Amino acid sequence: MKKILSILVFIGIALSVFAEEVVFKAQAPKQVVVSRPFQISYTVNHRSRDLQAPEFTDFDVLSGPYSSTSSSTSFTNGHMTSSYEQTYTYMLMARKAGSFTIGPASIKVSGERVQSNGVRIEVLPEDQETPPQPSHQGRGQGNPGGQSAQSSASNQTSSENIFIRTIATKTRVHEQEALMISYKLYFANVDVAQLTNNIKLPEFTGFLKQELEQGEIQTELEHYNGRNYQTAVLYRTILYPQHSGDITIDPAHFEAIIRVQTQQRVRSIFDDFFGSYTNVTKALTAPSVTIHVASLPGGKPAGFSGGVGKFTMTPSISQTEIQANEAVTIKLDISGSGNMKLIKTPAIDWPEGFEPYDPKVTNNFKTTPSGVSGTKSIEYLAIPRSAGEYTIPAVKFSYFDIEEKVYKTLTTPEYTILVKRGANESSANSDQPSAVVSYTQKENIKQLGTDIRYIDTKAPKKNTEYSVQNIDLIWLWYVCPAFIAMILLIVLRKQIKENADLARVRYKRANKVAKKRLKAAAAALKANDKDVFYAAIEQAAWTYLSDRLSIPTADLNKDNIAALLTQKGVSETLIAEVKNVLSTAEFARYAPTTDHAMEDLYRDTTNLINNLEEQKL
Repeated sequence: MKKILSILVFIGIALSVFAEEVVFKAQAPKQVVVSRPFQISYTVNHRSRDLQAPEFTDFDVLSGPYSSTSSSTSFTNGHMTSSYEQTYTYMLMARKAGSFTIGPASIKVSGERVQSNGVRIEVLPEDQETPPQPSHQGRGQGNPGGQSAQSSASNQTSSENIFIRTIATKTRVHEQEALMISYKLYFANVDVAQLTNNIKLPEFTGFLKQELEQGEIQTELEHYNGRNYQTAVLYRTILYPQHSGDITIDPAHFEAIIRVQTQQRVRSIFDDFFGSYTNVTKALTAPSVTIHVASLPGGKPAGFSGGVGKFTMTPSISQTEIQANEAVTIKLDISGSGNMKLIKTPAIDWPEGFEPYDPKVTNNFKTTPSGVSGTKSIEYLAIPRSAGEYTIPAVKFSYFDIEEKVYKTLTTPEYTILVKRGANESSANSDQPSAVVSYTQKENIKQLGTDIRYIDTKAPKKNTEYSVQNIDLIWLWYVCPAFIAMILLIVLRKQIKENADLARVRYKRANKVAKKRLKAAAAALKANDKDVFYAAIEQAAWTYLSDRLSIPTADLNKDNIAALLTQKGVSETLIAEVKNVLSTAEFARYAPTTDHAMEDLYRDTTNLINNLEEQKL
């Protein structure tokens, strides 16, 4: 019975291995150094034979191939899984520096020949010989046993053996053009135990910052200044310069714990075997770097709002034939790479008789070393209130093409929309504009069931006497409904007239909308949700000023706001406060901030709106 069971297990393993897809792969280091041995291995997950290695041009084969196998079988919940690997290893050595490709190998599996992948190896030159560093100790030279542990640790942790570089992908850029700053650790003949949390990064003043996800720190070989170092990128960030001129990024400070070998006068056999080590804390400073920022060239298009990069725009419309009081949606997808998060939403000049709503913006961005890329999707919704044929003008989006160094304008087509009379519109009132009907709210029409009084048809009692007062009361039941209907008609006419003036409607609702968004900002501030907080603050300030000053969204900017406030007699101090709040809300959304700064911005925005309300604009 045991023999039969063993045979069945063997057959099961063989079948499972046979059914598994054949994988034959080559592995080698990405970087090696001239005249230093390294290994290249070929691994296959099936029993195989007849390995044919590629020609190792520009490499010397020191030994190999060495063959090794490994297999495993496990049972989990009654299911058997097994694996098998056979590995062939060569020891190679590069003859010269450069970048080389080793072609694929081939091997026979179950009578069929399969190929591996090729590998590309960068061969670094050998270290240049450097003269020995002079000792800083006046005594004990030539006597290693007399050298102090402090001197030994100092030599091992010298700035030639471990340091940090500040690397900028570009040092000459335009305003709003993305560049990446990296802080890269270099070390050789040093055992870095760990990096501490004692890190001090610069403020990156003059830039908007977008950090890159670091992930697990990986080390690579790099030849720098005639020497080969192990390197590791400690921090990366994307920066967008906000003004022209030379902007200097201050030094960054890091700290590492290094394991160094100490030397002692009295040594034992255990010290010779295991060695004696101690941990030394090393302060590392990444130097400052200056970025030369050129201003954007003149001749900016009218619709330019600061977009810098490479973009495309894809428009679409939900439908072109609708009924009155039905919604129509226009969607714009702005895709590309650049300062995507700073792109302002283009405005649509809706025809008169359309009731627009705030656009819905959806961002799908990813941050890469070349900047932020992705798609900004904008949905515009409006409801036509009267029948007719309308033309929606083209929407324009202008940006500075960072590759061609010119301004470009993307334009949507004009849309013609046929609005048919709605089913709930009365044909008897066709002589009057439909817009008058459209602004009558359903909630304003209520069933006044209690106002109806039925006539009593029963004969009056003989003893009933009708006085003049009773007759007046009976007439009052007829007069009151007519009087109430007349008042309602006057009120509704006034409301219809006011609602027809969209600018006045926006003016009246400005404070209410601002308070609603400030309430949302307060909730986000309490929850420490910075993205939601700054979005709410920015919308509250811009929308309030747009509604109060009757400025179209397309013309909304700080210069137009300041000019109109000056015409209305607003003081220079209050105008400066307006500019300060708008700039802070715009930049702080993407710049590093503190909780205290968020509270200050919320208080300043609230005070600003209250002060403007007192001006009776």
